[in-house]
Amino acid sequence: MYYVAATMGWLGNLLGGKPRVLPTHVDDSNFTREVTQSDRPVILDVWSAGCAPCKKLEEVMIALATEYGDRIKVCELGTHFAPQTAARLRISATPTVIYFNRGRELERVMGFRGSLFHRETIEELFFDGEKRSK
Repeated sequence: MYYVAATMGWLGNLLGGKPRVLPTHVDDSNFTREVTQSDRPVILDVWSAGCAPCKKLEEVMIALATEYGDRIKVCELGTHFAPQTAARLRISATPTVIYFNRGRELERVMGFRGSLFHRETIEELFFDGEKRSK
């Protein structure tokens, strides 16, 4: 599977596709710096090992990180890497996606939602409903 994804990424780049941007990894040691002190709006994908919907959401988050580039920071937090942060955020189910702006939580969504839902939420929360993705 990795070979196919790597080949497709290389082939996409060769054919003029946009390189994929991976979400920023967040754990207990860097949550404050990467999320609450960010100068950009942040989408935080909280996931857990063995969670099938979390795995499905991973591709959505990669697509959002690629699409919004430097305008929004997309982060991912594995509950097993950040148990203190997950507890502080009161994560009760995974996946959970939390939208932050200027260190403040604006919205929280539990369960899998597709890319259209997240794009619409981004446009509404961060860009006053104006379509700004490329």
